[in-house]
Amino acid sequence: MSILATPFVADSVARLLGKAARPVAKRGRRFPEIPGRTGSAAVPTRHGEVAVTIYRPPAEAGDRPPVYVNAHGGGFVIPFPEQDDPLCRYLAEHAGVVVVNVDYAVAPEKRFPVAVEQVYDVLKWAASPERDWNGEKVCVGGQSAGGALAAGAARLALENGVPEIALQVLHYPPLDIATSAKDKPAPGGRKVVIKPWMSEIFDTAYIPDAVRRRDRLASPAWGTNGDNLGGIAPALVITPEFDRQRAEGVAYAGKLEVAGSLVEQFDVTGEDHGYAPTHETTETGRKMYEFIAGHVRRATANS
Repeated sequence: MSILATPFVADSVARLLGKAARPVAKRGRRFPEIPGRTGSAAVPTRHGEVAVTIYRPPAEAGDRPPVYVNAHGGGFVIPFPEQDDPLCRYLAEHAGVVVVNVDYAVAPEKRFPVAVEQVYDVLKWAASPERDWNGEKVCVGGQSAGGALAAGAARLALENGVPEIALQVLHYPPLDIATSAKDKPAPGGRKVVIKPWMSEIFDTAYIPDAVRRRDRLASPAWGTNGDNLGGIAPALVITPEFDRQRAEGVAYAGKLEVAGSLVEQFDVTGEDHGYAPTHETTETGRKMYEFIAGHVRRATANS
């Protein structure tokens, strides 16, 4: 076992990464032509209050627009909600939804299952009829680790019977952290973004007990965890061609298809894990965000 997979070392490095990443996340403003009509709230969850940033759509979206709950990426250890500010503004503007961006608790201070349960609790809060948007038309999604948390929240919604979700958006999600990254070959044998040492740090800080990483909420694509998912929320699964975690995304999409819940599994040609936050201003980034917005529009129009 690598020294990076020991909890003390993984926790220490994870904390350093968390401190270094947040200032970087606040630099710049992509999609400057899209205004940020934002507010904030503190949402009660079983693990304490969670801060959320609320993005509002243009007035023409109506008095009670649909709502999209977003979970940011960051390997479960980086407090990085600002990373998804461009996506949140884009969805509010072009999908006509209220976006609730969740600043969930990260490891190692708060380990699994805190984050996924917080995202689920915020999802229930967002779906409440007490809100000033239409909680009957609620989506949940995320990029990278946020996609895994969205998948877990959708699983909890299935098991608990609430809320009814119009769409889950899983954008390059890690869906099998029970399998070591070194055992996941790089597509095409090329150098890829996700290195085994990164997963050792992230996964160990998030769930130190390797056996517990097999939990259905942590690794929905591992083993038989994806079986018997009938009734789970309709899903859009997006997998970059060169992502080391592509295979688990494709595998989970297959399970969702068997369950009758796969809307689409889409491969992003020529891209790797984490391409979206660095490419918002490129043709690929805009094209993919519009692709997601289109799915959200259709899902909330029909739900």
